[in-house]
Amino acid sequence: MTVYADVFRYRELLGNLFRRDLQAKYRGSALGVLWTVANPVMLMGVYLLVFGVVWPSPFAQGGHYPLFLLSGLALWTFFAAAVQSATRSMLDNANLIRKTRFPRQLVPLSVVFAHLVSFAAMLGILLVINFVALSRVRATEWLAIPLALLFVGVVAGLGLLFASLNVLFRDVEFIVAALLVPWFFLTPILYGLDTVSAKHQTAEEVIHWVNPLSPAVEAVRAPLFDGTLPHWTDALYLVVACAASLALGAFVFSRIDDQIAIEV
Repeated sequence: MTVYADVFRYRELLGNLFRRDLQAKYRGSALGVLWTVANPVMLMGVYLLVFGVVWPSPFAQGGHYPLFLLSGLALWTFFAAAVQSATRSMLDNANLIRKTRFPRQLVPLSVVFAHLVSFAAMLGILLVINFVALSRVRATEWLAIPLALLFVGVVAGLGLLFASLNVLFRDVEFIVAALLVPWFFLTPILYGLDTVSAKHQTAEEVIHWVNPLSPAVEAVRAPLFDGTLPHWTDALYLVVACAASLALGAFVFSRIDDQIAIEV
């Protein structure tokens, strides 16, 4: 697709936008990228307090629950931050878009890549901690890397899709922000799908297959935390979701590309 071919063709411009977004994100920060690691760690502490002490729940009783939680929070934190930032990116760069003719898809994609730095840092730390703490994952955890790259493709496609739609319909950014809260609880971050009661099998199936993030989390968590190969259905779902997300984002963007400079 020419939409993504331009990413390579204009890679120097993409690099400049990426560095600008990265510097803007951490400007004036002493810890820099470490803040994005601190965020899921602090969330983990809150959830452990609530579900492990104040309101004990079955899925908090297993061993190494903090690592179980972090393996999901790493993906969710990247997804939520990147998609929400990318959705507004076209409007935030309206002056640049109006003044200069360049591939506009680079704007939301550079935002996603800027958030990718923190995701890579978090995943790298998890790989090291899990390697030390969980002997069962030492032969499998490296499979989390290509699976995580497929997840990045899902996020990039959705970021481009929502950024394009937000140019025409300004309500999109508010809809995305509102959906993130229920979306979080409908994604198996705090719990595993295997902990859902058998009498709620229908709910488990809906959470697993209707929510496109669920198979991604399950697929990455399997080698990263469980020490097993991801189930082939989750892995296949992730591959299809990556391709579909990128294709849909490119399709919608190409439809409105000529209107972007006018609408922003």
